[in-house]
Amino acid sequence: METVSEEKLNGVSDELLLNACVSESRCLITLDLDFADVLRFPPRQAAEIAVLRPPRTASLAVLTGLVQSLLAALRHETIAGRLWVVEAGRVRVHDELEL
Repeated sequence: METVSEEKLNGVSDELLLNACVSESRCLITLDLDFADVLRFPPRQAAEIAVLRPPRTASLAVLTGLVQSLLAALRHETIAGRLWVVEAGRVRVHDELEL
């Protein structure tokens, strides 16, 4: 696991960041809701993306819970070629362009 800072990708465009993840076969885990836009980043073309959606007043415990939900879901199915939106109590899965 690497962070954006460790990869020296701070401040790059969303497209460049995602391209770096795709070229390195990495899953992008982010709080940036821009990556949940299936028109801009179609799941099958974007490799794997997990967008964590905490409530507005999220604590570290809430964020930890979202990561634990993501890890639990990964035990049961693959994220490859999908966008997952992880919210409190559920994981929404998008695996193809929804119109």
